[in-house]
Amino acid sequence: MAKKKEVKSLSEVTVRFAGDSGDGMQLTGTQFSDTTALFGNDLITLPDYPAEIRAPAGTLYGVSGFQLHFSSSDIHTPGDHPDVLVAMNPAALKVNLKDLKPAATIIVNTDSFDAKNLKLANYASNPLEDDSLQGFNVIPVPITSLTAAALEGSPLSNKEVTRCKNFFALGMMYWLYSRPIEQTLSWINQKFSKKPEIAEANSKALKAGYFYGETTEVFASSYQVEPAPLPKGTYMNISGNQATAYGFIAATVKTGLPLFLGSYPITPASDILHELSKHKNFGIKTFQAEDEIAGIASAIGASYAGDLAITTTSGPGLALKTEAMGLAVMTELPLVIVDVQRGGPSTGLPTKTEQADLMQAIYGRNGESPIPVIAASTPSDCFYMAYEACRIATKYMTPVLLLTDGYLANGSEPWKIPHSDELPDIKAKQWTLTEGFHPYNRDENLARPWAVPGTPGLEHRIGGLEKSHIYGNVSYDPDNHDFMVRMRDQKVKNIANDIPLLDVKYEQEGDLLVLGWGGTYGAITEAVLKARQKGLKVSQAHFKYLNPFPKNTAEVLKKFKTVLVPEINLGQLARILRSEFLVPVVTYNKMRGLPFKASEIEAEIMNLLGGKQ
Repeated sequence: MAKKKEVKSLSEVTVRFAGDSGDGMQLTGTQFSDTTALFGNDLITLPDYPAEIRAPAGTLYGVSGFQLHFSSSDIHTPGDHPDVLVAMNPAALKVNLKDLKPAATIIVNTDSFDAKNLKLANYASNPLEDDSLQGFNVIPVPITSLTAAALEGSPLSNKEVTRCKNFFALGMMYWLYSRPIEQTLSWINQKFSKKPEIAEANSKALKAGYFYGETTEVFASSYQVEPAPLPKGTYMNISGNQATAYGFIAATVKTGLPLFLGSYPITPASDILHELSKHKNFGIKTFQAEDEIAGIASAIGASYAGDLAITTTSGPGLALKTEAMGLAVMTELPLVIVDVQRGGPSTGLPTKTEQADLMQAIYGRNGESPIPVIAASTPSDCFYMAYEACRIATKYMTPVLLLTDGYLANGSEPWKIPHSDELPDIKAKQWTLTEGFHPYNRDENLARPWAVPGTPGLEHRIGGLEKSHIYGNVSYDPDNHDFMVRMRDQKVKNIANDIPLLDVKYEQEGDLLVLGWGGTYGAITEAVLKARQKGLKVSQAHFKYLNPFPKNTAEVLKKFKTVLVPEINLGQLARILRSEFLVPVVTYNKMRGLPFKASEIEAEIMNLLGGKQ
């Protein structure tokens, strides 16, 4: 009888799956994440993959990774340094080795460490045979051949059998971290319901990996990470793009307005289009346009016709939409523009994250064309900020720009699904009275009436030419233009009266405030927590509203001797703060296509406060 292995308890673990783009690492990581969320752990993920659809197999350029940080307590980042690396080939080992913790565990697929793959990864010698991995806990597993042995007799081709090796690796990791396999078995059967031979092979590979972990001597013990004490409720594991789509669905239900999305596919924003296209049962219309300009133009047309209109894009696509954004400002129609930021300029780093579109979002248009700009801070916050964008757009009859980024869009975390009653009402008023109707009348918010064309008595015209105040006729009158420019500007400024104040965590004044925006929230939060655990007095604030800023921004900035602004750009928010509020701020900037590590920001805090690591 086999000796029962020890189960060790851990509070948190960071795992990275890495392999070729065709090795199914994103799928493997996603399944592990979904099962871990179902188990009840708090978690945050970081998918990281190349832009090429299929880079040359075995090369350093083709390595795809998926990192997962899960814990028995509240966590804020996908982890700085993995505790465990699953490397499916030499290239995956070489690319990821530098990120590992000292003495980290490396599970390698030894079958792939042949002369060809070692050469493709630029290894002069086999790292499994020389001493270069000394100090790590290396666990060699012939994953490919064990998968083939498990599937002996399968009607699948050798190539198809080899493709199942990611499920063997997944099964092994499920055993190692005491995860159940039933969730993934159910997913396999559903996913491959029309290809039962594929479903059977993947299921066998998953089980083989699980029982290999249980029976082999290479693993002396397994590990247990207890569920996190999350507030009661119904949860799901949700990515930022999925949350953005759900926010729009909630808005269309709460407003009663039909939702229209006009969009051109672009990484990393396309998943919003994919997700919304699944929900025609809510009356949602999705239109895949021929280009970015057609995407936003169709959305402006839908808004004119009375729909809740959305368009989605990423950096270079936002540049192409610029002229039409000006048209949306001039026509004063509600429109939400989602920019899922990625590395730039130009096509830049399509699959990597960055925060370098802030200046473009706030200022990047011809003429005086103010647009409210808001930003999500976590994957699940994308839901609330998408909903908030719809609220502002319809209340103030204005386009709204929602900024997320590649890290938030592709990353995921547990999300407590809110009840409809917990969401604020969106009072989207469409004008129906003919008496006293004028298309450029103003309400108390300086919003003009939203009159659906075709309604008798509400005939009017809109367009890019300047309109006269109240009556909406084309006007070249100098005084009218000056008045209308100031009117549109004031309308956006007034939104500051309708948004939350900037919230400061911990001391409300003092030596150091760490001030961020967007996807840096998790890394800043963890860095500040660790600094405070070391006895340093450091406060934190995070912008979700960037144009206009919260009304108390100047007051907050003046209460701290030093304001540190970490950004994944060259200091765009810092430049705006200096310009708008005439305060000095300290910048901390990196543009590596990756989110900040909490330890990087913590080190900067230590430097500024004179503390020791």
